[in-house]
Amino acid sequence: MKTLRYGLLIALAGLLFMGFDYSKHSIPLDEIMSGGPSKDGIPALLKPKFVPASNAGFLKDQDRVLGLARGKSAKAYPIRILNWHEIVNDVIESRPILITYCPLCGTGMAFDPVINGKKYTFGVSGLLYKSDVLMYDHQTESLWSQIQQEAVTGNLTGTRLILLPMIHTTWGKWKSEHPNTLVLSTDTGFSRDYSRDPYASYARSPRLMFPTGTQDQRLGPKDWVLGVEIDGMTKAYPFEELGKIKTTVTDSIGSKTITVYYDPASRTARVKDISGEDIPSVMAYWFAWIAFHPDTEVYGAPPSEN
Repeated sequence: MKTLRYGLLIALAGLLFMGFDYSKHSIPLDEIMSGGPSKDGIPALLKPKFVPASNAGFLKDQDRVLGLARGKSAKAYPIRILNWHEIVNDVIESRPILITYCPLCGTGMAFDPVINGKKYTFGVSGLLYKSDVLMYDHQTESLWSQIQQEAVTGNLTGTRLILLPMIHTTWGKWKSEHPNTLVLSTDTGFSRDYSRDPYASYARSPRLMFPTGTQDQRLGPKDWVLGVEIDGMTKAYPFEELGKIKTTVTDSIGSKTITVYYDPASRTARVKDISGEDIPSVMAYWFAWIAFHPDTEVYGAPPSEN
């Protein structure tokens, strides 16, 4: 027991050394792990540059991008760049936007970074919780869980981020739907090999690099799912199941009727409500979705026996 306590103290001392405040927290501190890089060792982009689609020759049609459209504007954030930066602090249609990507979980999520009327900017802490990136805000240095969508340490503990609709798709499909889109430029101010995918072997392996706690055998750990949360209820739509259906999927979660659209050619899924408006959803590896939503239902699968 003394050895365990001593180990915990050493771990906490290491976390405190990284400059974050843990006096207030909503998750077990001993479950926060170092991902390897130090604070800002993975540099978030604070002043991103963009090019028109016609100048994005560094992208191939099959390359993956996160696509976000608002009003008359559309932007694409290539995964080959996000692998090296994970966070982009941006603006679209004069509105601040926070683009986040966790290569270990496969999760690309967009948030509104304006909280109680104040704009926050974010960086990469170098820390993980359940294998998911922990962001930190520059204003209070609170840590934020991406998939949990809230601050988990520091003064802002418990504060939620608003998830915005965004699509994880191929460059070819995105530019065909949004020919006037802007594209995040490789001119980031940092020297990185954006032609190389540092997570290619990880994506091909069922193995995880970090513990997540929750395990569920209904799907393989790195099976792709589209996760949806409505009225506190969650459901995962496996791409394998969606691929068996030639039409759309109409379903209900909580009090809402939704329609799930899936394009097998580009492995793109999205969700709309009955009025045709996009509902925020998350494309993720199964292990990542279940780690944060242990009570989730799974479309086309029997209930969990856990």
